[in-house]
Amino acid sequence: MDAMFYGVPALIGLVALAVAIGSVRRALELRAAWRSGLTAEGRCLRAYTTHSEDSTTHHHVYAFTTGDGREVRFEERNGPTTRVAGDHVTVHYTAARPEKATAAAPGGVKNAAGAVAVVAFCGVMIAFCAVFAITVPT
Repeated sequence: MDAMFYGVPALIGLVALAVAIGSVRRALELRAAWRSGLTAEGRCLRAYTTHSEDSTTHHHVYAFTTGDGREVRFEERNGPTTRVAGDHVTVHYTAARPEKATAAAPGGVKNAAGAVAVVAFCGVMIAFCAVFAITVPT
């Protein structure tokens, strides 16, 4: 029984921590791509939607050629719903990791605010789990 009172909050806290880390990592990748100054004309190869119980996610698969001639494909979630296969887009990328490119328009403040919101929400979840585990009667 103790495992449930300690294990479940620990598991929820670890998942929240992983989500927060992933959000910050992606925000930093986007920031690096936008600040690198490297752009290329890309093309949307595929657009599709996935559904879960409570959300819908739009996915796009893009291809572009880097300045040194390397062909790169990448997938990005939550892009514009109006973008379809065949559309031409401006791709922002870094020379070191072009596979972490983005077809999203630069949005530094919006990007940072989104990451901060996710980290804050995850922090509240982690704090709640910690308080629950500490105060649970044994």
